[in-house]
Amino acid sequence: MPRVATSLILAGSLLTTAPAMAGDLLLWQDNSLTYLNGIDFKVDPPKQQTVTFEHVSGWSFGDLFLFVDGIKYNTDATNGAGDGHTFYGEISPRLSLGKISGADLSFGPVKDVLLSATYEFGEDDVETYMLGPALDLNIPGFDYFQLNTYLRRPDGNRKGRNVWQVTPVWSYTIPVGNSDLVIDGFIDWVVDNDDSYHANLHINPQIKYDLAKAMGWGEKFYVGVEYDYWKHKYGIDNDSYLGDEVLGGTNQSAISLLVKAHF
Repeated sequence: MPRVATSLILAGSLLTTAPAMAGDLLLWQDNSLTYLNGIDFKVDPPKQQTVTFEHVSGWSFGDLFLFVDGIKYNTDATNGAGDGHTFYGEISPRLSLGKISGADLSFGPVKDVLLSATYEFGEDDVETYMLGPALDLNIPGFDYFQLNTYLRRPDGNRKGRNVWQVTPVWSYTIPVGNSDLVIDGFIDWVVDNDDSYHANLHINPQIKYDLAKAMGWGEKFYVGVEYDYWKHKYGIDNDSYLGDEVLGGTNQSAISLLVKAHF
C-alpha cells in the first residue's frame, strides 16, 4: 500500500517537527500507532487488519485530531474498487471561541464553545467536508467529552445535498490494580437522508488496558478490543442493499483485537 505508507510517513514527519514550527502556539501533543485484527465487517470483506496513525494536539486557539487507516483484507476477497486493501483518514481541527476571545464561555456542564471542522478522505470518491458548532462538556468521571455537530457536504461521485451529523467523542478511565482500563471512542450519527446517502449510526468504542503502566515500561502501551457497530454502513440502506450473500447487509457488528502504542 504505497499511498498509505507515504501518507503515514508524511504525517509523522510533519507532526514530529511541529514544536519547532509552532513555538508557543502548540501546548501539547500525543501520537500513536494502533494495530487491529478483526472479523464480521460488512460491505467490505469480513476479515481485516488495520494499522492506524493518530495525532491529537492542543493549541492556544483550539485543538486538532487526525488519523490515517491502512486496511488490508485477510482473504482473497476485494472491495468494490477491486483492491485487497484500502485507506481512509480524517483531519479534524477545532477553534475554541473561549481561547480566541479570552472570555470564559463556561456555563453549567459546558466548558467551552467551539467551531469544529472535519475533512474525510479515502480511496476512490470518498471525500466529505464538514463544519459546525461544538461543545466541550464537563461530565463527572470522564477524562473529556466533546459534542460536535456538523453540516456534511459530500463530494465526488456521491455528491448530494447537505445532511446533518452529530458526533460525541469521549474517554473514561477506570483504575484497575496498578494500571488503568480506558474506555474511549466516538459516535457518528447522520440524522437525515439525501438521494445517495442514507441516515446511519456508527458507534466505535475501544476498551483497552495500559500494559505499560502495569509493567513499569513508561510510555502508554494498550491491549484490548475495539467494537464497531454501523447501521446502514457508508450510508447504504440495508433494506435495499444487493451485495454478495457472503457479505450480508450493511448493518455491521464487528470486533477487533487491539494493540496501541503512544509516542
